[in-house]
Amino acid sequence: MRKLLLLLFISLALVGDKYGFIDKTGKWVAELQFDDAWGFSEGLAMVSIGGKYGYIDKTGKEVIEPQFNKAGEFSEGLVAVVKGDKIGYIDKTGKMVIKPQFNSAWGFSEGLVAVGIGDKWGYIDKTGKMVIEPQFDGAWDFSEGLAMVLIGGKYGYIDKTGKEVIEPHFYGAEEFFEGLAKIVIAGKTGYIDKTGKVVTKPQFEDFPEGFSESVELVSDKCGFIDKTGEWVIEPQFDRAWGFSDGLAAVMIDGKWGYIDKTGKVVIELQFDMAWWFSEGLAMVLIGGKYGYIDKTGKGVIEPHFYGAEEFSEGLARVKKGGESAKWGYIDKTGKMVIEPRFDWSNDFHEGVALVLIKD
Repeated sequence: MRKLLLLLFISLALVGDKYGFIDKTGKWVAELQFDDAWGFSEGLAMVSIGGKYGYIDKTGKEVIEPQFNKAGEFSEGLVAVVKGDKIGYIDKTGKMVIKPQFNSAWGFSEGLVAVGIGDKWGYIDKTGKMVIEPQFDGAWDFSEGLAMVLIGGKYGYIDKTGKEVIEPHFYGAEEFFEGLAKIVIAGKTGYIDKTGKVVTKPQFEDFPEGFSESVELVSDKCGFIDKTGEWVIEPQFDRAWGFSDGLAAVMIDGKWGYIDKTGKVVIELQFDMAWWFSEGLAMVLIGGKYGYIDKTGKGVIEPHFYGAEEFSEGLARVKKGGESAKWGYIDKTGKMVIEPRFDWSNDFHEGVALVLIKD
């Protein structure tokens, strides 16, 4: 997963708004006091007070005093922070292990991180040693042993020694996932393997969604291909999502249902909108209201919410009224376990959720 690029950090909070953290009973873990905050990552959460950023643990205890101009999420035990106008890295005790010296930076991935000095990017290890000299116009996380880099407006891939494994000649590209990476040649999208061999001929007009459970969604009339580029489900849908828990939401003539990996419709097209299955349930929209179904298509939670999100760690965010209504949390039976009282809320992650109440 791509980590925070600190120079592009944007706060979601409005002036005067305060963030806090709750547990799954709705009890405050950290009271409303933060001007800005992010969810927990590796046991710590970034918070801001008075324009400075620090970190708390899941008890709400301040473990790293707010002192940084900007900060990101922990990744592999370290996190990028801005001190003055430069980026460095601290550990979970708050110790500066790599002194601030970079203009831009990502989070660590596979032991290395892309950093920018001036207008060029290179890679450092966790000691701060520059293991791949700054030479790229853009650089991204290592994924499955390779990292995507940009040189002269074209994308290629390097290994952890900095050796060019796949020559930069693509006009668009993404990181490797399940052994393949999306690339764009002459305006068409296809896939390459880790040797650079084209395994799925560039032929798709739109940039595909990505392999989900080994099947790829291809847009226009939507269909699904396997990793060899062969059609598994012929293009026939007006819209579609990727597969999740063995099913994919598809739409024809304005109505959504679900298919299996053979293309068979297993839940009839009947919903105004439908989403991925998450933790055994999928969110659907009927008559402007949200509810949840199981994998047989049975309505498990009646559509009566005006806003809803997918389940995460057993709970889902919902609101009952209109746009100005408050957010709360339900369990998988539809029971409201945390009463609506938040102006904004996030999914539970590591047992804690970030919430906002406006001033």
